[in-house]
Amino acid sequence: MPTIGWFEILVVVVIAIVVLGPKDFPIMLKKIGSWVGTAKKYINSIQNEISNIEVEDNKIEKKEEKKDE
Repeated sequence: MPTIGWFEILVVVVIAIVVLGPKDFPIMLKKIGSWVGTAKKYINSIQNEISNIEVEDNKIEKKEEKKDE
């Protein structure tokens, strides 16, 4: 699997500054940061819901095992 090093990141940043311009580059960084933050919150909420479902399933299984005994 290819890795991204510091040199590649630097090249992307330089190209972005040239294409967007130095005035719009910080604005675009804020937007990208906002999108990443929103995506992280969404993924965390999904992970929490899945773990809650697993915990509830385990509780139900334990109750059923107690009833069978």
